Amino acid sequence: MGGFIQEKLFQLSIMALPFLLAVTMREAAKAYVAHWLGDTSQRASGRLSLNPLSHVDPAGTIVIPLIIFFLGVPFLIGHGKLVHIQTHGFKNMKRDNILAALAGVFGNLVMAIFCAYVFRIAVYFGATGQDWILNAMYFGVLLNCVFIIFSLLPIPPTDGSKVVEQFLPYDMLQSYRSIAPFGFFIIIGIIMFAREIITVPSEFLSNLILVLANVPI
Repeated sequence: MGGFIQEKLFQLSIMALPFLLAVTMREAAKAYVAHWLGDTSQRASGRLSLNPLSHVDPAGTIVIPLIIFFLGVPFLIGHGKLVHIQTHGFKNMKRDNILAALAGVFGNLVMAIFCAYVFRIAVYFGATGQDWILNAMYFGVLLNCVFIIFSLLPIPPTDGSKVVEQFLPYDMLQSYRSIAPFGFFIIIGIIMFAREIITVPSEFLSNLILVLANVPI
């Protein structure tokens, strides 16, 4: 029993920091890109920061990931505090909405690459597969790729759905947005019954990043 608890605590420890960094980079990237595109509200709201405390949501960053962890799902799912984007300052509405929607994806890609290079440096200095740093950084690459794939799912209200919205006529747009209240349950259904939709492309992308970073896998 003690060994089981110790193993679960170790698993949680290698997941917790990469998860917090992934959420922070994701939400900060959204805020910075929105600010760059003309949304002046981001500075006033305090979201132009890489401080995790600026982006933590009690339910999305703590409670939901812990539930997912204890259900035995091999990756963590959750979210940070919602970045409220004010689009009235955007100069090109369609283009800027797409850029703002994809900002979180870019943030997670940057973090995945960062974790891959930390992994590579740790190996260079003699770290092995039993060391916490290698386990945490490998999970960091995979987790950020999971976030990317989830974000790109065209299920409202994901970031991918916000890109799709820019190309829909008004009538179709309203029908498409009406799915949003059920989006969370659709995603939970995918996690429970069709996990491969997420795991297969996430593992492919994470392995690609590791290979491009010249990391031994």
